[in-house]
Amino acid sequence: MQPLHVLQQYFCYEKFRGQQLEVIEHVLAGKHALVIMPTGMGKSLCYQIPAILSATDSDESNPLTLVMSPLIALMKDQVDSLRARNIPATFINSSLTRQVREQRYAEVGRGDYALLYVTPERFRKPDFLEVIRRRDVRLLAVDEAHCISQWGHDFRPDYTRLGEIRETLGNPTTIALTATATPDVQRDIVRQLALTEDDVRLFHEGIDRPNLSLDVVDAWQDDEKLEHILRIRGEHPGTGIVYFTLIKTLMRFSDKLWELEIPHLVYHGDLERRQRKRVQEQFMNEPEHLVLATNAFGMGIDKEDIRFVTHADVPGSMEAYYQEIGRAGRDGLPSRCVLLYDQRDLATQMEFMRWSNPDAEFYERVYDFLHHDLEQVHAFGIDWLRERLHHRNKHDHRLESALAMLDRHGVIEGSLSPLDIEVVAELPAALRDQERLDDKLKRDQQKLYSLVQYVKHEGDRKAFIHEYFGLPYSPS
Repeated sequence: MQPLHVLQQYFCYEKFRGQQLEVIEHVLAGKHALVIMPTGMGKSLCYQIPAILSATDSDESNPLTLVMSPLIALMKDQVDSLRARNIPATFINSSLTRQVREQRYAEVGRGDYALLYVTPERFRKPDFLEVIRRRDVRLLAVDEAHCISQWGHDFRPDYTRLGEIRETLGNPTTIALTATATPDVQRDIVRQLALTEDDVRLFHEGIDRPNLSLDVVDAWQDDEKLEHILRIRGEHPGTGIVYFTLIKTLMRFSDKLWELEIPHLVYHGDLERRQRKRVQEQFMNEPEHLVLATNAFGMGIDKEDIRFVTHADVPGSMEAYYQEIGRAGRDGLPSRCVLLYDQRDLATQMEFMRWSNPDAEFYERVYDFLHHDLEQVHAFGIDWLRERLHHRNKHDHRLESALAMLDRHGVIEGSLSPLDIEVVAELPAALRDQERLDDKLKRDQQKLYSLVQYVKHEGDRKAFIHEYFGLPYSPS
């Protein structure tokens, strides 16, 4: 069977787009690849088709394609889509009950699947390692590969173990995929995979989306922003997303829309999981919804006919901004992306930056409490711990960031919400190195400054974005 036959038989497309076929043939030849494609241009086919071909062409070794994915919700969506096409795929993650997880382990071990989706954190589990060593992992696909790089906008510490993980798997052919990566991030991705630039071929589709129009509009106060949101909605009927930084701001705008009897959906990280799922399913399956969302409404939103994406607040980086506007117009039809700029919003992003970058002393204090007073933390709750760390400042969210990083580094295990954890490792050097933490904060500040430069840019905004990502640009 040839790649084109798989594309037509399983995915119902008549032909490949851009460099897809070239990437697939490169991977099938056992060569490593770094693939950078605009959001919605079919990156996943670049490893899904080799996985299908590898499984159907091998009668003896029963090869497996292992997909590293950072988001549980994204895994489920992709696996559901593959299974609907009769492609043997599954996922294993923390959302499964112990009984279901053990059943999946048994099925993977006996060779029931061609594709397996996991997070890199799964490689901390000895029972998973025992299972995966029974399989012939031919291809390792690293989705959202910018998470590998400490300079990427969604760094995940466990992704830095991928070189070690590749060795555990027998150094399989590896394909890393992302929509956004500056030259520094590209080099770091290759390094973290324990490969050299000579080992890996870069396939760069560019980032241009000719059907998207990009605008920045100065807007002061809620009423002026609301006026622009309603005007954009009126000029571009259909499905749209309005992004907010703060949940309280989002809810304030939601109240104003309900006063005007304008129906809409609301999505943010404080919603219960079932409610978030219900809102996402409504948005994906029903026509012409307006959704007010924080950046929690992110990866996995693959709806073709989004006609506008509006940022009611300034995003934290060019990478985040590009990812979010990339959700518009995936059907190739004209779509509008508008950033409503209020200089005062920068203060919110600066505060977010401080919260997300605790210093070494703060990490040590949190670790000390968890190590010596965990019973009290469990008895009195996270607010008790916050009071002792923040001196009753309820608006300081460094504790949430610190706990998340301790979890990602494998220092603690268990539930962060509600808090029910155990300490399983020492505080890593990376969280005790103040110079390294200062460097991270400086880079975050530079990312926000680049976004301000984009706002102030008087020329072609697409040219600015291309220059930021180190790419040439030819206006369409």
